[in-house]
Amino acid sequence: MVTALIEESSYAEIVRRPLRPQECALVVIDIQERLLVAIHERERLVRNAKLLVRLANILGLPVLVSTQYVKGLGPTTPEIMSLLPGVEQLDKLEFGCFGNGDFCSATAKLAGRGTLLLCGMEAHICVMQTALGALTQGHIVHVAADAVGSRTELNWKLGLGRMKSAGAVISSTEMMIYELLGQSGTPAFKEMLQYLK
Repeated sequence: MVTALIEESSYAEIVRRPLRPQECALVVIDIQERLLVAIHERERLVRNAKLLVRLANILGLPVLVSTQYVKGLGPTTPEIMSLLPGVEQLDKLEFGCFGNGDFCSATAKLAGRGTLLLCGMEAHICVMQTALGALTQGHIVHVAADAVGSRTELNWKLGLGRMKSAGAVISSTEMMIYELLGQSGTPAFKEMLQYLK
């Protein structure tokens, strides 16, 4: 009982803590053409993932992009990669990104950026396992619920529920965007605003 109260208290502290651009990195998980066609509400997922990538570019957040068995499922959709010139796609066979050595090496280079913002698919498989791995490694994890997806709505909901229970903060694309921007009237806000209309 006491342990549960301590865990609830520390989770509440994480949820209350504002997102700060200098502490964040964006992780785009497996948004690949061949799997995307089967994803529930895929247009929403791609639209919101693109918004998060644009925000990362504007604010200078590092972006890590993973693919799941690129040979079989194809590369990340061009809609996303066209916004990330020069960013290398980290291919993996593991479902969770933290099971992959190249991905772990890439996150180790994110000095001072202990908060990972997750988008991608599938919510109940690769996104969830990546979130669990990140939490185990001591990262703070925020998941944009409207920028992750699964082939079925049920699995999307179950994935989000499991991540929240594990300690991830479940958010939305707009919540992340406006929290990271912090205020209106700035050059970053003005640049981002054109994509939010």
